[in-house]
Amino acid sequence: MQLLGLYNYWVFVVLLMIGFYAVIAKSNLIKKLIGLSIFQAAVFLLYISMDKVEGGTAPIIQAGVPDQIYSNPLPQVLILTAIVVGISTMALGLAIVVRIKEAYGTIEEHEAAAMDSEA
Repeated sequence: MQLLGLYNYWVFVVLLMIGFYAVIAKSNLIKKLIGLSIFQAAVFLLYISMDKVEGGTAPIIQAGVPDQIYSNPLPQVLILTAIVVGISTMALGLAIVVRIKEAYGTIEEHEAAAMDSEA
């Protein structure tokens, strides 16, 4: 396997770093949630990339076909579950940001923390 032939892993690394940067460096809570979503999408891509098997088929046993190569369906099932959890996490995060906006009048993390420390 050539290094450039593994482009999906390079995309994974780039998306992971973009999402990690947004979660760590941004002060806006909406931007942090978007970064978390990008981070999750990178992890999904990694799991789906690891499942790819050259010449693999669905794991259905067929009579008269010896030594068939099968793809593992478990990563797809895990990713479907992770997508549902990611959507619910994003919805909860957005609801919390709305409550923070109502309470503090801002969605900037440092401004809300400063208001909290003054009180």
